[in-house]
Amino acid sequence: MKKFLEIDKRLDSFKKVITVEGDKSLSIRWVLISSLSKKKSVAYNILKSEDVMSAVDCIKALGSKVRFLKNRCEVIGNGMSFNSKKKLILNAGNSGTLGRLILGLLVNSKNKIKLVGDKSLSKRDFSRVTQPLKKFGAKFNGRKVLPLEMKGTETPKAITYFEKKGSAQCKTSVMLAALKAEGLTTIKAKKSRDHSELMFKHLNIPIKVKKKNKVFDYIKIKGVKKINSLNYNIPGDISSCAFFIVLTLLSKNSQLLIKNININPTRIGIIKILKKMGGLVKFINKRSYKGEKISDIFVKSSKNLKGINCPVKYNSSAIDEFLVIFLVAAKSKGISFFKDLSELNQKESPRLVWSSKILTLMGVKNITTKNSIKIFGNPNLFLKKKIYIKNFSKDHRVFMMSVIAALTFGGKWKINDLDSIKTSFPKFLDILKKIKH
Repeated sequence: MKKFLEIDKRLDSFKKVITVEGDKSLSIRWVLISSLSKKKSVAYNILKSEDVMSAVDCIKALGSKVRFLKNRCEVIGNGMSFNSKKKLILNAGNSGTLGRLILGLLVNSKNKIKLVGDKSLSKRDFSRVTQPLKKFGAKFNGRKVLPLEMKGTETPKAITYFEKKGSAQCKTSVMLAALKAEGLTTIKAKKSRDHSELMFKHLNIPIKVKKKNKVFDYIKIKGVKKINSLNYNIPGDISSCAFFIVLTLLSKNSQLLIKNININPTRIGIIKILKKMGGLVKFINKRSYKGEKISDIFVKSSKNLKGINCPVKYNSSAIDEFLVIFLVAAKSKGISFFKDLSELNQKESPRLVWSSKILTLMGVKNITTKNSIKIFGNPNLFLKKKIYIKNFSKDHRVFMMSVIAALTFGGKWKINDLDSIKTSFPKFLDILKKIKH
């Protein structure tokens, strides 16, 4: 099988209806939270990506029973403690979400556990979760990056925690640890995705969330002895459909309907940004499901795109989608400016750096600092040159951004590490084929 993809022409106009795979954030959270219940939990439309399968492997190593059937996944966990071997090694693969969240689950581990990950994940900062988990009573080997060795405490104590970065991963790690702690854990958290809070509420876990202002949420969680099973029909991932939204906006005479997508308000920054840029995107058939908001998304080609001075209030709710938003900026009239984006360089690859590299290869003028990018748009940009994308740490979103750029701007592209999409979106190219034919 080829390890690269070659694209040498733009996509023709299309009118299609598609679905995308289950939300990755919800899939991983469902796996981890279900492992805390001794009752059977069932999920439909779970994402079968490498990140989610790594989560499954981790909870199985901790004693949970997992079964995949034709249309669902079933988990029977161990309750609030788990059966782990001495010198157990857990592998988070490429998943920062899994790596950080599972440390919270391990806060009451009796035996020392080692957490490892792939080359990319092993470069990412884990001190942002180990520091608060130490307050619960957990002990670590002093490293800021993987591999980490951790030993929990049999009597975790509730803590007060201030999450300043807008990281849902850090917040949720502390929330999971709080479930096992004696007393009331209080969290002041910069706004970020709230899937964990909604799941906790659905499970009747004692949690209180106060949204006192537009910047921070205040969360209080009491420790529990047991939790109920979690049955879930996982909606489609807006981070996955973002690539097809931008593909449609930048293609001629095209329209697309994407069915059954999670439009949690903490995740739709991309929609708000694209609308401000003149993108023709709207929600159809909105409804609620276990606290989450679900909708179909309708998109049409958009000719009069304009640059944006992007409000930083959208950053956390669009953090995984900025790479394709930058492509829209490249095709827009005027200058676009995005700032306070240092968190982009804490992902699977330094994504802000890679965005600048790809735009530069395309001939799009941009000025990039360690936390901002200014993009000089060109509505008439059409590429005829060869572009080779390689050495991007096998970052799945860099790969998919490059594919969308090739299909909308033209040129002859060779994009390495085709297998990278297995991390988050294994059916990405299959769905593209459906759109093309």
